[in-house]
Amino acid sequence: MVKLEDAVVARYTYQGNRFELLVDPRLAMELRKGKEVDFEELLAIDEVFKDALRGERQSESLVKEAFGTEDIKEIAKRIITKGELQLTTEQRRELREKKKKEIIQIICKNAYNPQTNAPHPPARIEKALEELKINIHEFEPADEQAARILKELKRILPISLDKFEIAIKVPATHAGKASAMLHEYEIKKQEWQNDGSLIVLLEVPAGLKAELIDKISKLTHGEAEVKILNKEA
Repeated sequence: MVKLEDAVVARYTYQGNRFELLVDPRLAMELRKGKEVDFEELLAIDEVFKDALRGERQSESLVKEAFGTEDIKEIAKRIITKGELQLTTEQRRELREKKKKEIIQIICKNAYNPQTNAPHPPARIEKALEELKINIHEFEPADEQAARILKELKRILPISLDKFEIAIKVPATHAGKASAMLHEYEIKKQEWQNDGSLIVLLEVPAGLKAELIDKISKLTHGEAEVKILNKEA
């Protein structure tokens, strides 16, 4: 069970009434992401409050009316996933920093510099975010923020979302292992040849092109044939 001094308030409002819990911020975030958590560790107190910081409990009748149950686990799920977390400044800073790293990773994976045909380094993307004073939202999904931020980055960086079509022929001796690895990417077509070799056509974000070529080269000891066919916007 989380200590009271380490807990934060989770708040849900229904018909003008507040329902609050004292929860472990880390486990509450895990629950919001859809993960299973230990409710004994999640809740500081098995009580629903009108004002948690003042210790004012909410009436049982209003709790039953709002949630249709007296099960504290079901009530906690609703409050945490549908309500808001009153995080400390430091907790919010840590979450924003983690989210920023996720966004940068998504951008580096899916975009590239059309002037050099290479991905932008993460440090360059981070510097551009600071220059543009981009606000990172700790609770908004990283992929949704990345899509919006990419439009802003085009103001100061040459950046493209083109995808590459890459054809790869793997000799029979490496085809089995290569097939498993290549299915980590978007396969448009694959054909097993009579000699046991494998031909695969993939569509790959620009930022993953170099990674793919390097991985298939190492896996096949340089015996795979790789051909970049074209780029698609």
